Amino acid sequence: MTELLTALDTAPHQTADQTLADSWLLGFDTETTGIAPGRDAICSATLVLRDPARGYEADVVGEWLINPHQPIAPAASRVNGFTDAFLQEHGGEPTELLEQIANVIATAQNHGIPLLAYNAPFDVHMLEGDLARWGLTPLNDRLHGELTVVDPLVIDREISHRKGKRTLTDTTFYYGVEPHGDFHDATADTIAAVDLIAPITRLYPQTGRITLGELMDWQRDAYRRWQDSFNQWLTSKGRTPSTDSWFA
Repeated sequence: MTELLTALDTAPHQTADQTLADSWLLGFDTETTGIAPGRDAICSATLVLRDPARGYEADVVGEWLINPHQPIAPAASRVNGFTDAFLQEHGGEPTELLEQIANVIATAQNHGIPLLAYNAPFDVHMLEGDLARWGLTPLNDRLHGELTVVDPLVIDREISHRKGKRTLTDTTFYYGVEPHGDFHDATADTIAAVDLIAPITRLYPQTGRITLGELMDWQRDAYRRWQDSFNQWLTSKGRTPSTDSWFA
């Protein structure tokens, strides 16, 4: 964590007119005991600070392994490889480590550096659920303004109009991003998600020109358009429409 905070001290204070293509980013990914924020818990997390002018080789990485003090669901264990015994032996205490994670995110946000996560609501809501569980200060209460998030999944859905799955693995393959490590490892997934921004903004220059001040509303509108289309498909199949929102 110290290295990340030191790097953030020397990072620029970005303003609302900073464009996405040239923005510093703080990548974020978690591995969890399950998929329900507030009920399940984070057991592994990574933050990656990316200087767009220097790229992957200059990334500053923070990694956390957490003892969630609750069982990991078998399905989650099969995906991320963690077991209860491993986490109990090697994981740190949630109160200390979650505080560190939230502190780094808040410091970056207060420098105008967005938080990037693939399917961002999941990871952010997992963190919010864990902070509440352990009686720690909520993320929003640590910020000078609104949480600013970059979600490559939402951006890709809006611009590429391609068929097929949009998992992180599929999307990185589509954009020619070579993974650094194995997927479903928090660090490899974080770096892969951050790596997506360069090819997306190069192939679709209009996305690179989005400013940080415009970014949240742009993504909300994009999510609503995707959801409307998805709900039409669900309804045609006799299924219940989605009512989820994207950082409303």
